[in-house]
Amino acid sequence: MMTTARSWFRENQTLVYFLVAQTVALGAAGLSVTAYMVRLETRVHTMETRGAEYTVARIALLEQRITILEQSTKRHEASIIRVIDVLTKNLNVNPSTLK
Repeated sequence: MMTTARSWFRENQTLVYFLVAQTVALGAAGLSVTAYMVRLETRVHTMETRGAEYTVARIALLEQRITILEQSTKRHEASIIRVIDVLTKNLNVNPSTLK
């Protein structure tokens, strides 16, 4: 039995190496996929735990910036209207019709 197995391995040495290499490649691919899934799950967990706080803080910061910009826009609009009033005072033109 042992001699038969040895002779079969000698005759099919290339096939045996190919099957071993294929098994190693499939194992490496499986480990790679598993490692990727673990990293992805870690990222998702991190985003679930920290992401909500970060998103709320970021939205609050954006709302603050928008409020500042709105106030600045209103001030600039008032300044522009005053400038137009001064410049059109001598022309007898109603500034509200210029919009």
